[in-house]
Amino acid sequence: MDEMDQTQVACFEIISNVGMARSCYIEAIDAANAGDIEGAQGKLEEGQQYFLAGHAKHGEMISREASGDHVEPSIILIHAEDQLMSAETFKILAEKFIDLAKRLA
Repeated sequence: MDEMDQTQVACFEIISNVGMARSCYIEAIDAANAGDIEGAQGKLEEGQQYFLAGHAKHGEMISREASGDHVEPSIILIHAEDQLMSAETFKILAEKFIDLAKRLA
């Protein structure tokens, strides 16, 4: 597999994993809103596993770049990083919603 194919595959791994994470975080917010704190916490933890997988793949790409193996910027890479940041934002919001639901319960 050539360098560009490797980068594209890595980007799609990031997009897939952090997309699943974001979905879990949204489900956690919905569960917290419904008063299901245990379910919300479970979805948060499930999302974290996906997020960590996507984050690890991103870290591998950064390590490649740092070791001198240039990673060619592309729209797919930019999209993957955007999705990573979006998932992280939803994680923070989910944590805050769960904390709020706990205080209101």
